[in-house]
Amino acid sequence: MKKLFLYFILGLTLLLTGCIKDGKIIDKDKPKEDKSKEESELDKELESKDNIEKIIDKMTLDEKIGQLMIIGINGLTIDDHTKEMIEKYHIGGFILFKYNIADENQTLELLNNLKKVNSTNPIPLFLSIDEEGGRVSRLPNSFIKLPAAKRIGDINDKDISLEYGKIIGKRLKSLGFNMNFGPVLDVNSNPQNPVIGDRAFGSSSKTVVDNGMQVMKGIKSENIVAAVKHFPGHGDTNMDSHIDLPVIEKDLNDLEKIELVPFKESIKQGVDTIMIGHILFPKLDNQYPATLSKEIITGLLREKLSYEGLIISDDMTMGAIIKNYTIEEAAIKFLKAGGDLLLICHGYENHVKIINRIKEEVNKGSISEDELDEKLYRIIQIKEKYKLEDHLIERLDMDTLNSKTQELMNKIDKKN
Repeated sequence: MKKLFLYFILGLTLLLTGCIKDGKIIDKDKPKEDKSKEESELDKELESKDNIEKIIDKMTLDEKIGQLMIIGINGLTIDDHTKEMIEKYHIGGFILFKYNIADENQTLELLNNLKKVNSTNPIPLFLSIDEEGGRVSRLPNSFIKLPAAKRIGDINDKDISLEYGKIIGKRLKSLGFNMNFGPVLDVNSNPQNPVIGDRAFGSSSKTVVDNGMQVMKGIKSENIVAAVKHFPGHGDTNMDSHIDLPVIEKDLNDLEKIELVPFKESIKQGVDTIMIGHILFPKLDNQYPATLSKEIITGLLREKLSYEGLIISDDMTMGAIIKNYTIEEAAIKFLKAGGDLLLICHGYENHVKIINRIKEEVNKGSISEDELDEKLYRIIQIKEKYKLEDHLIERLDMDTLNSKTQELMNKIDKKN
């Protein structure tokens, strides 16, 4: 009887202080367990969104417009125009080409100087380059040369493709770059294509997906923004868009079988930035090339493919655009079509022309500040996600970088 009484008292005590679930005592006074991982991620996302909106609210119209552009520079050093574009126009970023790069030390100094000039601005710069391997490589010759994407696709080994992307990312990071216009996700389905060729991983969607996704992951793993290109697909052209406007006579069903497959997969795998190509698809839009087409940028990429990331143009000074439009007109059409970030690689006079035209369009209400803020949000979101900073790099270790590249090249050679 005494034992039964003691059990009764113990049970009553537990009921008063807590509860029993599945045979376990749950203490009501005990603090709740930590939030789930999903809840924590959501809190971080909401906090980040709030921070970005606060940044945008404090920006002047000039600061907002400047962030919509990545521009090229002349020569190997900063000149007065470059300083003015940063200090007066708050430009969003820069792209370097082979003619901007003499050797690794000069490149490091040039990028550091761009960051120094931008240090008074609250938003860091995109520092970008086309580094694909093979014939599209802008880095100093002191780096061991990487093979073209086609060779990687021919080997078709996911570990090698991932390492290839990591090596590209490490090289760019070592010099101070933070954005790469690659990998190429075009399917080289037309043997007569004069511009893609071995820049593509292969002539089948599967080869491009299998290797392109790994290279993208490798680049991103080094905290480099990977901008895949050239949406919706440049592989079946017989004209180089640097020279004039290519035309692809395919409808949406045709594109979904080949060209769109790698881009769809990149969206599934969290691509942050997609570059739009200068190609006319008359069966999607019989008036404007993809770069200027609302049907393609908003209708296809944003709405049909549910892409929410950053959309950047291909270089707006290429022949496909400037032979058919004024640079200012094309820039406005790209923004109105749903694009976010303009790439203006050549011609100093183009930079201010475009800025003034965007300002004019905003002031007359043709582009609303809400539209501008949406584009800015995506731009700043990427800069925050990758924790971009204008911090200076003091030195780089070429021996280690080339040693890692040589290890990869040895693996590639064994596969042949």
